[in-house]
Amino acid sequence: MEPTANTQPILTRTSDAPIGIFDSGFGGLTVARDIAKKLPNESLIYLGDSARGPYGPRPLSEVDGFVQQIGSWLVSRGVKMIVIACNTATAAGLSHAQQTLPVPVIGVVEPGARAAAHATKNRRVGVIATKATVESDAYTKAIRHIDAGITVFSTATPRFVDIAEQGIKMAEGPIEEFTSLASKVYIRPAFQEIAQDYLDPLRRCEIDTLVLGCTHFPLLKALIGGVIGRDVTLISSAHETAIDVAEILARRGELASPDAVAHHEFNTTGTDIEGFERFGGRAFGHAIGQVNHVDLP
Repeated sequence: MEPTANTQPILTRTSDAPIGIFDSGFGGLTVARDIAKKLPNESLIYLGDSARGPYGPRPLSEVDGFVQQIGSWLVSRGVKMIVIACNTATAAGLSHAQQTLPVPVIGVVEPGARAAAHATKNRRVGVIATKATVESDAYTKAIRHIDAGITVFSTATPRFVDIAEQGIKMAEGPIEEFTSLASKVYIRPAFQEIAQDYLDPLRRCEIDTLVLGCTHFPLLKALIGGVIGRDVTLISSAHETAIDVAEILARRGELASPDAVAHHEFNTTGTDIEGFERFGGRAFGHAIGQVNHVDLP
């Protein structure tokens, strides 16, 4: 597809070129948020593939094709780096994308795995993620590659994605107050019962570290932390990925100049533009502005 007038590369200098970020929908906005916080001078181009999401139930080979297509689209927009802000897409297509795309490509699995391996004291780590991510063993392999003595307990928690999105719809009040509202929105009996069903088996495994292996899950920290217990360290892949992005760009000498003004552009393949804007505003803590619709064949 040919870029339209409002989807041309927005910057020309290499260091001030945007960072490309994509996900199967809304969830990767938590990654974009953490990157924006960590690197306030960096411009971002985000694409949420809501028309084909969620990726979790799809075959990994199909998701790999989506990664190639979206990665090429972002490269055509002039990005200097691509972040696959989706655990399923990272498991399915990161290696392939790194081989075929002309810019650095990172995913969200390795940063979270590394942080978990470094944080655990009893070497018993839990992972909650989508069914596809769990079945790929991506986190288990990544964690044990760092420390083969760590035991990893993985559980698919697909209903957490639904809870996160329901909470966004249920929240009332100014966007800026969503952080404080989240504890009230998500801490309700029906949600706690689901969380206990998912997390009690992990508690019985005596984990001391839990990886939030889906980009929706940082929104549920209060709910998950309350059920799993204060003695378990929660690892946000979104936060750890932002740290990796900063380090890679610094080593390559490609950090945006200190006087650069960041421009954030948001795109979706879905039709619920209003819902995307609402979720983005809650994730970022402020309105994200216009969201563009993109058709990918």
